[in-house]
Amino acid sequence: MDMRSLLQHVAEVAADYRASLPDRPVQAPTAPDTLLERFGGPLPRTGTPPAQVVDDLVAAAEGGLMSTAGPRYFGFVVGGALAAATAADVLAVGWDQAAFNNALSPAAVAAERAASGWLLELLGLPATATVGFVTGAQAGNTVGLAAGRHQVLRAAGWDVERDGLQGAPRVRVVAGDERHATIDRSARLLGLGTAAIEPVAADRNGAIDVAELRRVLAAGHGAPTVLCLQAGNVNTGACDDLRAAIALGREHGAWVHVDGAFGLWAAAAPGRAHLVEGVELADSWACDGHKWLNVPYDCGFAICAHPEVHVAAMNYTASYLTGSGGPVPMPGDLVLESSRRARGFAVWAALRELGADGMAELVERCCRLAARFAEGLAAHGLEIANDVVLNQVLVGFGDDTRTDAVIAAVQRDGTCWMGGTTWRGRRYMRIAVSNAMTTEDDVDRSVAAVLRAVDVV
Repeated sequence: MDMRSLLQHVAEVAADYRASLPDRPVQAPTAPDTLLERFGGPLPRTGTPPAQVVDDLVAAAEGGLMSTAGPRYFGFVVGGALAAATAADVLAVGWDQAAFNNALSPAAVAAERAASGWLLELLGLPATATVGFVTGAQAGNTVGLAAGRHQVLRAAGWDVERDGLQGAPRVRVVAGDERHATIDRSARLLGLGTAAIEPVAADRNGAIDVAELRRVLAAGHGAPTVLCLQAGNVNTGACDDLRAAIALGREHGAWVHVDGAFGLWAAAAPGRAHLVEGVELADSWACDGHKWLNVPYDCGFAICAHPEVHVAAMNYTASYLTGSGGPVPMPGDLVLESSRRARGFAVWAALRELGADGMAELVERCCRLAARFAEGLAAHGLEIANDVVLNQVLVGFGDDTRTDAVIAAVQRDGTCWMGGTTWRGRRYMRIAVSNAMTTEDDVDRSVAAVLRAVDVV
């Protein structure tokens, strides 16, 4: 089988899988050990024809694929993959472009630059900001905090890129109690350490307490400070009062970073934009594409309001890197990786497919569906623990043991998939609605599945 026939065959297999998503069980039915046996065995001594390799791969994966791209997967915050974005990603693999600079792929650079402009417009961020295409919010937060580390230490007279952290002034990382765990890992990776994190209490729905933030910032006034805020609490969807919190950060000379993995997309929907009012006043932002934008995994964005700081924290030069280190930042100057796939093609395609109105409608629809989940479950006496302001719903079933048992029963049922979380010391079912394919019928079928699980546990 030649390359053309092989790729056509693969496209058919992938298309059949996508077509099956509305009806297939969400939970992967095959045990991990069985899958490992299929994929394992000794390394072959001789090669295998590509067509046979593909067929063997499909057979080995059978029963081991979670329907995360489907309309009833509500675990974590996982989007689906829009048609145009999926096709663009297939092309990106076929073209095999490395999105580092113009010497490697001028088309990849152009796609990322065009998509960056559209992203900044949708998210209400400064048009002059730089956008690095990263794997996801972990990388986005790490880049944002690296830029903040650079800037606050430079203001203190320290060149961290040259001299490292030994002997440097101590950097404070002020962040809410409800911050995402990637902030802690970024602090570790950047040598700041989790002990540098000074937590700030959150309000009843998980947003940062502004009065407490004022107190914590004042206690370390004058010290190099990175303030981490949140758009979209990972459990409740709550957004910090960004305008007030950023203003406080400015009073104390802090670099302000916003972790907006999914919540930043609220800015794209007029009915939800009030949740992130003032977000444009921050210094850096992290956001995911594989969540609400519904592009294939993996895709995220590291955005910085200060291009020179962004580049100073990230770039490097070498004699052989033709086309890098110039006055206009290249994609490779803005991220942690040099050898990086061309994510911009899928982002460009998704934004073309949706348009501004389509993106707004997608966000609004997911929020309405989350509210429908909450209303449907509450109508049967179940506890809804959070104010449903965005796309996240927390559901309680009494004690923690019962809650975990209901979650496990729902996952076994296969109609839908929700995960569990611990919030404020209690276990809850966590529902995240962020797939462009999800409909009211999907929500109603899922509510029915939860109620069936409640009856049997």
